[in-house]
Amino acid sequence: MAAAAITPVIMPKWGLEMREGTITAWLVDEGAQIRVGQPIVDIETDKISNTYEAGDAGLLRRRVAREGETLPVKALLGVLAPPEVSDADIDAFIAAYVVPAAGEGEQEGAPAYEYAEVGGIRVRYARRGDAAAGKAPVLFLHGYGGDLNNWLFNLDAVAEHAPVIALDLPGHGESDVRLPGVSIEALASFVLRFLDAINVERVHAVGHSMGGAIAAQMALAAPHRIASLALLNSAGLGEEIDTGYIEGFAHAGSRRELKPLMEQLFAAPSLVTRQLIDDVLKYKRLDGVQALLTELGTSLFGGGRQAAQPARKLSATAPPLLVIWGGDDRVIPVAHAAHAPAGAKVHVLDHAGHMAMMEKASEVNALLRAHLT
Repeated sequence: MAAAAITPVIMPKWGLEMREGTITAWLVDEGAQIRVGQPIVDIETDKISNTYEAGDAGLLRRRVAREGETLPVKALLGVLAPPEVSDADIDAFIAAYVVPAAGEGEQEGAPAYEYAEVGGIRVRYARRGDAAAGKAPVLFLHGYGGDLNNWLFNLDAVAEHAPVIALDLPGHGESDVRLPGVSIEALASFVLRFLDAINVERVHAVGHSMGGAIAAQMALAAPHRIASLALLNSAGLGEEIDTGYIEGFAHAGSRRELKPLMEQLFAAPSLVTRQLIDDVLKYKRLDGVQALLTELGTSLFGGGRQAAQPARKLSATAPPLLVIWGGDDRVIPVAHAAHAPAGAKVHVLDHAGHMAMMEKASEVNALLRAHLT
């Protein structure tokens, strides 16, 4: 009976590529009564740091992982158990705990990534969640210069409620270094054709920055295919944008040049790790990427002005709309959130910058889940 009353706290898996994490700080002491959603431990991955929030309620009887310790995904971090469970039973549980093998408990045989060819452009995408559940999937669209890993803290959390699809847009991530055009309309048309290629008729579209403008344009062009919209720090809701960031990112070719630009994306610049910078540099050093980003940035955001503002054209009859913004965004002004059409639900998150879905993952995930239901 004692074992059944013991609940393990395990190392989470954030994103498709996380293999391990380092415990940077415990936020609760042994003997604390934990509630669901309570921040309990800070964890640093090779991408970024994040706070793990309790998925179960209970009494924290033991902190197993030590601060500074690096552990694999699913390793035992702590133990929850009621007072009547003896220390001996907890010791036995900890001694018997075995880290599940990689892939255990996940969709068997499911590849981390898939690829589709659309109009001669090969793109990478990922799926999570139960596609057989009959629900419209949630499509995640990243921003300028990003890739599907920008959603590493969000995909699995949302996939618990609905199937998800995350795409590397053309010219980004591990998709072909080619564009279907340099307008929001051309990119939105491409994404709709991508959905055709993977036999998906209707989606809940979630877009960040440039991806938000693409999602809004999709809703204008094919409203019957968009069940709902969620726009995060979105382009397409106003004219202003920091052209210095856009041009600087396109041309940065070294860690020294890229680091201050990436720090500009976060309210807390310390979140930008060396590995995060190296991953972006690896992409930017691919043949043709600098020229592609320059052409795309100039077309969409040249002169510090957004060429297209499709989100401002959405009407009250558009799909349900959620707008989320980091209050400390230094790339696209938070004031643009006020331009959301009537009926939209707008949330401004304090102490978050342009990458609000990474800095305030738990708040964003909660808002997305509520929006989807």
